[in-house]
Amino acid sequence: GGSKAKKKNGRSRGGKANNPPYLPPEAEDGNIEYKLKLVNPSQYRFEHLVTQMKWRLQEGRGEAVYQIGVEDNGLLVGLSEEEMRASLKTLRRMAEKVGADITVLREREVDYDSDVPRKITEVLVRKVPDNQQFLDLRVAVLGNVDSGKSTLLGVLTQGELDNGRGRARLNLFRHLHEIQSGRTSSISFEILGFNSKGEVVNYSDSRTAEEICESSSKMITFIDLAGHHKYLKTTIFGLTSYCPDFAMLVVSANTGIAGTTREHLGLAMALKVPFFIVISKVDLCSKATVERTVKQLERILKQPGCNKLPLLVNSDDDAVTAAQQFAQSPNITPIFTLSSVSGENLDLLKVFLNILPPLTNSKEQEELMQQLTEFQVDEIYTVPEVGTVVGGTLSSGICREGENLVVGPTDDGKFLRLKVCSIQRNRSACRVLRAGQAATLALGPFDRSLLRKGMVMVSPEMNPTICSVFEAEIVLLFHATTFRKGFQVTVHVGNVRQTAIVEKIHGKDKLRTGEKAVVCFRFIKHPEYLKIGAKLLFREGVTKGIGHVTNLQAITTKENGLEESLAPGQLSF
Repeated sequence: GGSKAKKKNGRSRGGKANNPPYLPPEAEDGNIEYKLKLVNPSQYRFEHLVTQMKWRLQEGRGEAVYQIGVEDNGLLVGLSEEEMRASLKTLRRMAEKVGADITVLREREVDYDSDVPRKITEVLVRKVPDNQQFLDLRVAVLGNVDSGKSTLLGVLTQGELDNGRGRARLNLFRHLHEIQSGRTSSISFEILGFNSKGEVVNYSDSRTAEEICESSSKMITFIDLAGHHKYLKTTIFGLTSYCPDFAMLVVSANTGIAGTTREHLGLAMALKVPFFIVISKVDLCSKATVERTVKQLERILKQPGCNKLPLLVNSDDDAVTAAQQFAQSPNITPIFTLSSVSGENLDLLKVFLNILPPLTNSKEQEELMQQLTEFQVDEIYTVPEVGTVVGGTLSSGICREGENLVVGPTDDGKFLRLKVCSIQRNRSACRVLRAGQAATLALGPFDRSLLRKGMVMVSPEMNPTICSVFEAEIVLLFHATTFRKGFQVTVHVGNVRQTAIVEKIHGKDKLRTGEKAVVCFRFIKHPEYLKIGAKLLFREGVTKGIGHVTNLQAITTKENGLEESLAPGQLSF
């Protein structure tokens, strides 16, 4: 859409009940973009479209949905076959330019009084950010002991149906990031991957966990919590510390709402995460029983305490709608009815999970906003009349117009003072920027040549520590030759990306695929700002590994042969 705010268009013309000719008007922020058509754009317009796609992808953390054939105000116009083909071709070109993949989610016909059939196409655009291996989505799984949740997870992640006696129960695996921290036995992790075409990547082709990570562009980590009563407190702690994006409540169709189900509902509400419900074991009971359970749930969800809007998913179309509405308004609760034995409706759940956008959850954002300001610089431009402009993401705190920050580290490890003159989000002015949001900041006359990608702008009282040498606990995912001292890799940590040399591997001479170790790295060009605990990814040709930063050697500066140690708390301007 354009960049003017759209007015809500309340009226809707007739048409099929399930196919309203209006969608809600396009929102400025968020990851959904309406496009009427994209037929042979000029070079200038193409560049603009690409910038816009980058913005939508940033907003959706690597995923965006394009509705082709829809006006900005939500009017479903539809395109002829030829226009649609040309538009999708342009969309593919745009996606190639930003390094993304596209999948058509669904197309629907618009019934206008024209002789030519006109269609709308909905397309999912997915791009894995450079510093990540895949988009990561965490789903907490809640349910009673016999609700069939382990079996359901088994079927999803193993890719074979259950024999009705629990054969699909899991050989539980801990997600790579979590292997390292030896969690308690009351929480286990399951992973389900989707590749960029939206196909399921799981253990079915006897892949290892590493291989699933390798070939997925989106990973869903199910955090399976103990259903026992006495563990409820640990469950709650466990849950909050993993910051799940969504919760899945599993209810058995034949027992309906049993003992802890209400408590689990309360738990999902208390977590302040959007949740959806899966009614399992529908193969064991009559349609009437399933309907009774659905009714029972709907009644509870609509109560004043819950205030949720149940949405029963019966078709692929429902699943797509559910995933999008669910992400936009947290009071919608999709309900699936499925069987892990017959596989009935299992695909609908997979469609839903594939499209579910990885949004920041509100609890995490509230915590981040209370920290000091930190803005990651990803792009730098000079704009006539405005001066130097930087684009990037505010990773913590709040940033206001007129704020004084420091930027660095420069090649010699300094931080320089600067002032934020103005802030823009998606080409419209914005006074306050909050943690997790992407924006461009105008810095006025600040000298552009002093800036580079990977720098941070932080509040002066943060006393940023910088380092050239750091240690990280890593897992080597894939390596062709031996990984040993002197080996060079490109390290990605947040927006930092630089070649580093392996200085030392603690306790070992070399590492093989799948092995874990603490490794000391040294950046070869200039010091960087890193934080302990930050996730890290490194690669070099076919070598690939992940891990997190465990230790930093705060920097010392050498001047005219004198060594003066900069205490971590001092800033040099």
